[in-house]
Amino acid sequence: MKRVSVIRAVLNEAKISDALTSDYWRVRVINQTTSTQDELKNELVSNGDCVVTEFQSAGRGRLDRSFDSVASVALLFSFYVKPNRRSQLGWLPLISGMSVARTINEVTASHDYLTKWPNDVITESGKVAGILCEYYGEGIIVGIGINVSTTPEELPVATASSIYITSGIEIDRNVLIALLLKNFQDLFTEWNNGRDFRGAYRALSKTIGTEVSVILPADQVIQGMAIDVGADGELLLESGDRISVGDVVHLR
Repeated sequence: MKRVSVIRAVLNEAKISDALTSDYWRVRVINQTTSTQDELKNELVSNGDCVVTEFQSAGRGRLDRSFDSVASVALLFSFYVKPNRRSQLGWLPLISGMSVARTINEVTASHDYLTKWPNDVITESGKVAGILCEYYGEGIIVGIGINVSTTPEELPVATASSIYITSGIEIDRNVLIALLLKNFQDLFTEWNNGRDFRGAYRALSKTIGTEVSVILPADQVIQGMAIDVGADGELLLESGDRISVGDVVHLR
């Protein structure tokens, strides 16, 4: 395979801050860490704190899976928020996924990026982004990893993809994170104020309307058609099953 040359701008704290449109966020750039989630846990964290890194040696996703990437090709960051709607926290991964999908569609002028319940962003060529939400203190740490300029030979697994692979566009990660934080803030604020996001989520979901296999925590497997999301963000199957926690596989 011929190696593709991609221009990769380094992360720059000042450039990100200049691109942000509000003072809600406080973004700190570090060159390397074990994981950005752990980085936030090691400091006195406040609502709106965000850490972004060029490389993390122990990045992880749901079910304690690793999220691997070579240095400087992915956007790897975590931020801390304190939701008001404590009874519906299942929406946090969904809102995060919506903000990622909307942002990438915006910068690529496409509709190719969709959510996979509960916390991935995918295209026809594979997974582009993963999200991990963790309780911490009185709030939630949202960790996001996006394959931005990753080339085919740099992909960690065959089921992964990147913005560059799917669009051919080279995105400045400094611009991407600033826009994504803005979009998340907008959605998060509306959700905190009581908005029902079920309709908006359906419009960005690849899972709804798809035959799925769901692996539950006890390794029980349920298969059926995903037809909607519930008021608390749970996945609804045609069989009547309501999935709050599970690993979803899209069946072709």
